[in-house]
This record gives sequence, C-alpha cells and structure tokens, in this order.
Amino acid sequence: MQFDVIVIGGGPSGLMAAIAAGEQGAKVLLLDKGDKLGRKLAISGGGRCNVTNRLPVDEIIKHIPGNGRFLYSAFSEFSNEDIIAFFEKLGVPLKEEDHGRMFPVSDDAKSVVNALLRRLEELKVKIFTNAPVKTIDYGTVHRVILKDGQAFEAHAVILAVGGKSVPHTGSTGDGYAWADKAGHTVTELYPTEVPLISSEEFIKNKTLQGLSLRDVALSVMNPKGKPLITHKMDMIFTHFGISGPAVLRCSQFVVKAMKKWNLKQVTMKLDALPDQNPEKLFQTIHKRIKEEPKRAIKNSLKGLLPERYLHFLLDRAEIDGSDQGAILSNEKIRAFTSLCKEFTFTVNGTLPLEKAFVTGGGVSVKEIHPKEMSSKLMDGLYFCGEILDIHGYTGGYNITSALVTGRLAGLNAAKYSLEKKY
Repeated sequence: MQFDVIVIGGGPSGLMAAIAAGEQGAKVLLLDKGDKLGRKLAISGGGRCNVTNRLPVDEIIKHIPGNGRFLYSAFSEFSNEDIIAFFEKLGVPLKEEDHGRMFPVSDDAKSVVNALLRRLEELKVKIFTNAPVKTIDYGTVHRVILKDGQAFEAHAVILAVGGKSVPHTGSTGDGYAWADKAGHTVTELYPTEVPLISSEEFIKNKTLQGLSLRDVALSVMNPKGKPLITHKMDMIFTHFGISGPAVLRCSQFVVKAMKKWNLKQVTMKLDALPDQNPEKLFQTIHKRIKEEPKRAIKNSLKGLLPERYLHFLLDRAEIDGSDQGAILSNEKIRAFTSLCKEFTFTVNGTLPLEKAFVTGGGVSVKEIHPKEMSSKLMDGLYFCGEILDIHGYTGGYNITSALVTGRLAGLNAAKYSLEKKY
C-alpha cells in the first residue's frame, strides 16, 4: 500500500507528526506496536499530562541540558506558545502552574490524548495499532515491513519511536537499528531523570527511608570536591538510595561524572537549609541551645529540620539529643551546623535505563537538519522525539521537545513527499 508519509510510533512526537503531515494534505499512515496510542502522554505529569512549559525559550533550552541548543531553530518555527495555541484550538484549554508548567484545565491526560486522536480522525490519518515494524528498506521510495509481513511504501518515513526508558509504554529502543541502517550515528544510551542508588550504611539500614526533604540544595561533586551542578528542589530517601525532583535532575551528572573520571562512586552534598548563611545559622542554633541550658538539645532545635533528619544529623555530629544544652561545646555546635549545610554521602550510580523517565543519548543531532528534522544522510527520512540525542529535565521540557520536533518532522515530510508526487 502506498502512502505519502508513514509515521512509526504513536507517542507525543508521532501523534504531532501525523497531524502536521495530515494538515498539509498528505495521505498519512501511523503505525504503533502497542494496542493504544499516546500511552506515554496518558501517564505523564502523574496522569495529568504536563503538556509544555511557558518559560521563555532561553529558559526552556537551559532546562534541556542534552543538546537543547539544537532546538533554537525548531523553536523559531514552532514554539511552546504555539503548542499552547494548538491545544486551545483543539478544545483543550491549558492552565499554568509552578515553574511555568502547563496542564489541561481538566487535570486529565485523557483529554489531551483524545483531542489528538479526534484530530487524526478528522484528517483521515490511517492508524494501525498492534503493528510492530520488522525493518525498513530505504530507497527512492521507502518500504516499511511489519513483523506480520505486511508492507507499506512512502516517499517519507518519520521515526518517532521514543528511546529506551519507560518500556511498558512501548519505548524499547527499536528505532536505533533503523537509524543505524540509514547510516546514522547512535550515541551511547544512558538513563537520565532517574533515582540514584547508594550503599551508605544509613541507606542500607533504612534509617531515613521514606523521609522527604523540601527545597534542599543537592549538589553532584567532582573528584576535587567542587560542585558540577546544584539543584534546589525536594528529595526523598528510599530503600535503595535517593529520589525526588532534585535527585532526578542531578542523575545525568552522576552518570557523566562516573564515565568521565572512571569512578565507582560519586559524592553528593546536601544543604538542608540553603537560604541560610552558615555563620548566621551557627549563631541561631547556638542561641537556641544556650538560651535554655537545661532543655534537651533535640527539643531546643525542634522545627529547625524535619525531626528524623534533625536526630540523624545530631547523631552524625556525635551529639546526644537528650543531653542538656548547657554541656554542649561550641565546637560540637559548629560540627552540627556544618552538617546542616554540607552533609556529604556517596552514590554508586542509577537505577537501570528501564526505570528512567528519559533516555540520554540517541540519534546524533549533528546528522539532522535543525529546521526540518530531516536526515542529512537519507532523503525522505525524518526523526522526532526521544529517539534523538536530546533530553531535558522533567517539568514539560521533554514533551515540548517531542511536540516541537514532531511538528517540524510532519510538516517537512509532507512537503517533501508531495513535491515528489507531483
């Protein structure tokens, strides 16, 4: 069967690509190996779907540490504001939450997925689910062969199959082999936005398991003890290590540090009170303890930190929390203050790629035209979404990248194919 454009993959970038191609008047086939489209969209943002982010483009690029700069040209063609307008036009009003995150007013990811599916139907896009692709034979006309033997032809093929993270949504890395077959470089894959594992005693003993800390500053240290990156957000201690927003953002820097310096473990530094100056904090703690000399130290310091973390740090500073403040030396108070500001511990890496929210690495962006998402090596081949070596933090940045690259891939694939046809 002959089509103008074949899109492989029914995630955010594939749905957007199929719509964009359909809007150009192309005859489009959308293939997905799963039983339903938009599975990753449906679970994003905790089931509410963080569609995009309203921060200025420069800020968004900063939040995409994996080749975000490659997207400058793409944003000049179709930006985050265009994404917002696109969904409003489809009847999905959005609202802004903290840090510029945009959600559907309905707070339901299904409203986003359903609006995209309705648009595909209006555009008469042919959809095949449960249709895993076996291979692609490239030529003047590309031939996509399914595992059941069916074959489809088109002048333009769009690879929108995702990375290798969150495999239960269908992202199992199928597209890398097809990119490789077309002569593309696939850079080394690694997990990003992923929890970190640690074999520290306090983790093994589950001393802090389940404890959340709010608005802490978490840093990844290089071998010389200088921070590579610091993220100020929430975090949580788990039975295997640490997780939560600050940890997810730090994770790729841990992976890169281990690789760069050939390390077995990386040091993290935790500042539980980042808004407080160390000397002022010392004076405050000193005053609280010495003002009520007969009171137990742990009671004098109540409320300074979450209780379990307070007791943990007192223990680390070799202070008995039930002792009276009167007997505590300034030296011990200094040691405790410095732990509040600089508690260091080591991590040994991350959970595996399958447990990551985002895949680092992928098809090299050096081989892609940034305004078109077309291959520089194979005519009529386009890439979009997470198969590309582009990755951002969570917070709507990866979906923004997927929707923007999907839009351009669909638009340009349709133009290319229709020119070939006529």
